[in-house]
Amino acid sequence: MKKSTKHPLAVWSTAALAALMISVSPVGAYTAQAATVTEVKGTATVVAPPAPAGPVRNTTIPPLLDAFKQSQRPNVLVIGTGGTIAGQSTDATSFQTYRAGTLAIEDMVNELPDKDKMADVSTLQFGNAGSGSYTFNDLYDLSLTVDKALEVYDSVVVTTGTDTMEEIAYFLDLTVQSDKPVVITGAMRPWTVVGSDAQANLYNAIKLAASGRTESFGTVLMLNDTIHPARGVTKTDANRMDTFQTPMLGAIGYVDEKTIRIYRAPKRVTLPEGEGKPVFDLSKISKEDLAKVEIAVSYQEAGGGAIRGFVADGAQGIVTAGTGAGGISRDMSAARREAIEKGVIFVSTTRTGSGSVYSSGEGIISGDNLSPQQARVLLLLSLSFTKDFDTIKGWFETYGTPEV
Repeated sequence: MKKSTKHPLAVWSTAALAALMISVSPVGAYTAQAATVTEVKGTATVVAPPAPAGPVRNTTIPPLLDAFKQSQRPNVLVIGTGGTIAGQSTDATSFQTYRAGTLAIEDMVNELPDKDKMADVSTLQFGNAGSGSYTFNDLYDLSLTVDKALEVYDSVVVTTGTDTMEEIAYFLDLTVQSDKPVVITGAMRPWTVVGSDAQANLYNAIKLAASGRTESFGTVLMLNDTIHPARGVTKTDANRMDTFQTPMLGAIGYVDEKTIRIYRAPKRVTLPEGEGKPVFDLSKISKEDLAKVEIAVSYQEAGGGAIRGFVADGAQGIVTAGTGAGGISRDMSAARREAIEKGVIFVSTTRTGSGSVYSSGEGIISGDNLSPQQARVLLLLSLSFTKDFDTIKGWFETYGTPEV
């Protein structure tokens, strides 16, 4: 992989980190602030802080170190956003009782042994919150920050919470313009508990990013020694460490100590430079252009109220998570017809967790085997760039299809 200029570790004092945790965390972020609300995360009782005045994201790339300029090792920027991986447990055996998004990414990276044998590692604390607390406006900033970092870094690792990691990963996969490796990782156990997967996941994510093996792959996800493509990966268990799976197609590779195995790659790796890359360049739109898209789930005798409510609330697109191969109830179907007449675009997916949906029609696009939550990300980005139905349908038939 081509060598590029390098950045040093960002310096975060204890006081600065405390200020960051108070000013950055949005509602629902799990930090060490005084708690006023109790939330349930899996089987764990997690304490959430009071709502701050508003989120502030750090997007400033760290400055260069002369030592990094002279080094022959690849450089990796680790961007921390919080989550369980940055969690502080009640004690060393509190596997599920902890405050997520508490520890500083610089401190976590500094604890990793022998990292300088594989890369020069720098850090950036973008935020410190649970993954579900981030808005698409935040992800807009995160994506542009990753691209900015890759102008000088060889690769980027992004740490997040696992709850909505599959949506964050797919958003980055569709929007980051650089071909350099982007690896997203997290953990199912907090950093400070015995037997945590956090340290191994972060170490292996850095190793994978530094190797350059996923150049032109887009964003990949690395947890539990397993490499998954961003497109198609999903969280399948609330607590287990092997929670992330890619239904139908499976993982693309594994990290086994010094060995990194890649068994398949996305089609765009084989295409000429610039081809096959998604068209969603966020530098060409503003945050105000980001579309509003919702998900409506079908079930026995499901009513049409959800769809009508989403339309009344301003949804420009709706993903239906249907039964079987995308079926929805009679009432939902009637509400969908009304919405289509108002210009709302629908994508049909299945709630089963696996399998392809091919049904389409006027105002309806097939979601193939995209999960409802990832189909929502693609539809949201598509509607942010165009309102033309045929163009969006074409994007789902290309970027939304898992060609390898």
